[in-house]
Amino acid sequence: MNELMPVGFYLAFAIPSLGSAIGCGIAAQAAVGAWKKAFLSGKGANMLLLALVGAPMTQVFYGFILMGAIRNFDPALSMIIGLIGGIAIATTAVLQGRASAYACDSLGETGKGFGQYLIALGIIETIAIFVMVFSFGVAG
Repeated sequence: MNELMPVGFYLAFAIPSLGSAIGCGIAAQAAVGAWKKAFLSGKGANMLLLALVGAPMTQVFYGFILMGAIRNFDPALSMIIGLIGGIAIATTAVLQGRASAYACDSLGETGKGFGQYLIALGIIETIAIFVMVFSFGVAG
């Protein structure tokens, strides 16, 4: 059963990292589109879009923390938490990337609302934090 330990350990990090990559990719596509519109209309690039593009990246850290936390769990439990927790955290990263894409589009077009967009992204972020923290308590 100990051979399962590396699997759960790795899943807890790899799955959220995949979600972060997808989320950042989605947001980056929207930022590039917003910059293109700005350049075509003779405006400069709004660099605040980079903060929105990077928002889904934080789930990598939550996966890393979860990975470290489950290393002393029972191997089977480690695998279950790594898989389910990893998927849940990755899902928040992808959804945060989609929300970031809309925020990039809106900020690029209006130049307004950056604070509100960050708050909305922070709400999604909180779910990833809840998953990470509650996963610690599963094994007691």
